[in-house]
Amino acid sequence: MLRLPTLKLLKLFPWSILILLIGFMGLSFSLLYSAGNLSFYPWAVPQLIRFCIGFIFMMIIAFTDIRFWLDKAYIFYIVCLISLLVVELFGFIGMGAQRWIKLGVFNIQPSELMKISLVLAIARYFHYTESSEFSYLKTYLIPFALVLMPVILVLKQPDLGTSIMLCMVSLSMIFVAGIAWRWLLAGFTGLLVFLPVAWAFLKTYQKNRVLTFLNPEKDPLGTGYHIIQSKIALGSGGFWGKGFNHGTQSSLNFLPEKQTDFIFSMFGEEFGFIGTLLLLCAYGFLILYGFRVTLYSRFTFCKFVALGITSSLFLYVFVNISMVMGILPVVGVPLPFISYGGTALTTLLIGMGILIATDLQRHRSSSYS
Repeated sequence: MLRLPTLKLLKLFPWSILILLIGFMGLSFSLLYSAGNLSFYPWAVPQLIRFCIGFIFMMIIAFTDIRFWLDKAYIFYIVCLISLLVVELFGFIGMGAQRWIKLGVFNIQPSELMKISLVLAIARYFHYTESSEFSYLKTYLIPFALVLMPVILVLKQPDLGTSIMLCMVSLSMIFVAGIAWRWLLAGFTGLLVFLPVAWAFLKTYQKNRVLTFLNPEKDPLGTGYHIIQSKIALGSGGFWGKGFNHGTQSSLNFLPEKQTDFIFSMFGEEFGFIGTLLLLCAYGFLILYGFRVTLYSRFTFCKFVALGITSSLFLYVFVNISMVMGILPVVGVPLPFISYGGTALTTLLIGMGILIATDLQRHRSSSYS
């Protein structure tokens, strides 16, 4: 239900968040322009167009009554789940994985959209669950099933990074719902026992990523090349950085995937420790805003939606930066609002639109059934 924004909502709109997102896009455009050797193509202009389209969607969603998402949560989840099945049957293969659906002139990655629809579905389920039932294990069987189905399909693509993100975001919502510690400990213990079995099912390149994470110098010109070059780029930036488009690792093409997964390394080389610190502060401001919305939301659905979207954003930032620094294995998670990409950027902007709508809902006179 889209309503024209009232003067009160316009005054209460988080304009600082809007300015911050535009700032992220300006930085992304500049970095992709630099990554293209001072050329607007092949990355800068397409990214700007995608951002503008996603930004329009975000603003429309921001002024949508949150009850629309409550009513349609399961429908969106089913549509995304069917899309993952379509990917499994008819999706095209790119970069060694089958993750996309061709829709004429553009492609979509349903696993990215599932990150939002899964949050909405779990939030709706908890919204209609009595508070007295949160202490029982059976209450969490349906949320676990909602998570398991897309995770299995995403793992088959294969996309380990996205499947881990789906699990972690869902687990954060289940944890806050109040699941007993003993069940979490039991699940964690079971996961540790299952790890040797899971290792046997990993693809060869996934095993190599884990082994490279443990010892990247073992194959410096092969599997360890990405992370070694990433560390060199970050370290060579020093305190102040080498300056815009003066990074040797990126401009001389030593740094692979500098426009996507390793764009933070390129940024660190050009803008140094000070630049990366300011960028982390900007992300921190955005994440704190999300947790503030979570704390002040008056309705269960709003609380869990804000928590899920904020947790997803935090994990995006944490996993990507830890990955390029060698703290975590490389799993192909982009840097939010900065890395080149279509569906991921659109999904993040849609998520921000829903988060803002959740914030503005506190000031509406409507109630929930």
